[in-house]
Amino acid sequence: MGLQRLWFERGCPERLRPVLIDRVEPVGPDEADLAGAHAVLAGSRVWDRASIESVPGLRVIARTGIGVDSVDLVAATRQGVLVCNTPDGPTVPTAEHAVMLLLAAAKNLKALHPLLKPDDDPNQVGTGSALELDGRCLGLVGYGRIGQRVAAIAKALGMEVVAHDPFVDHAEVELLPLEEFWPRCDAISLHAPLTDATRCMVDAAAFAAMRPGVILVNTARGGLVDHEALMAALDDGTVRAAGLDVTDPEPLPFDHPLWQRREVMVTPHVASATVRGRERMVGMAVEQVLMALAGERPTHLVNPEVLESPE
Repeated sequence: MGLQRLWFERGCPERLRPVLIDRVEPVGPDEADLAGAHAVLAGSRVWDRASIESVPGLRVIARTGIGVDSVDLVAATRQGVLVCNTPDGPTVPTAEHAVMLLLAAAKNLKALHPLLKPDDDPNQVGTGSALELDGRCLGLVGYGRIGQRVAAIAKALGMEVVAHDPFVDHAEVELLPLEEFWPRCDAISLHAPLTDATRCMVDAAAFAAMRPGVILVNTARGGLVDHEALMAALDDGTVRAAGLDVTDPEPLPFDHPLWQRREVMVTPHVASATVRGRERMVGMAVEQVLMALAGERPTHLVNPEVLESPE
């Protein structure tokens, strides 16, 4: 009997091939190789019911990241497919990216760039409107690994930090219900998963409860924000600036009005995509696959009910 096959969505990195020798056969990214796969490393590809059922021997889907909203967990569980993620992999780069977007928004980075023209007044000091973050309040929606890392960096900048997370009972920052959270913050950074409960949680009502001139940063999922409500909040000054690594839809169409906003900076869902970050997430996902295929319980199993014995 041959080795079980592990399909890589973006191809197997050469550095991992020695690790996989005599353990699994790496295949992909060709779609033709997918049909015979026993495990897949899932990046941005959507694994809906039809996709899962189209791979009859599939035993494991390992996400190279935290979010599993691109995987139909009900269908995977029904098919007996283990779904794993890599929650420790993107922590550092995503937190750094969130703080980068926060600083860029506070310092008007996108609006300043066009001023570097030969025919413009070289002395812009008197017209600057950048914010100092020292002493201001940063609110974190989601206080998991990434949120905690952002909190540590923000505190080093002299910011007060509060958080909203219904799944956290105690933390090193003040935890607030949403009705107290929105009006408390000078800047808000989103780090929540996308679920039915969180979809469009930042809507017109949320913006109406916020302080005028708030900064919004989103490095989690675009679906957390109602983008029409965001446009209205930018227009009326509720939102001073926004830094978005994720959007809805994604990618954002080039004719979308957000592209035209000088107070909005958009990056293409690359917060975790540092060289070390990618290597770390792929390596961790492979570890989860090898554990599962060896009959062991993966350390980051998202649907443990697959392993539960029937009554």
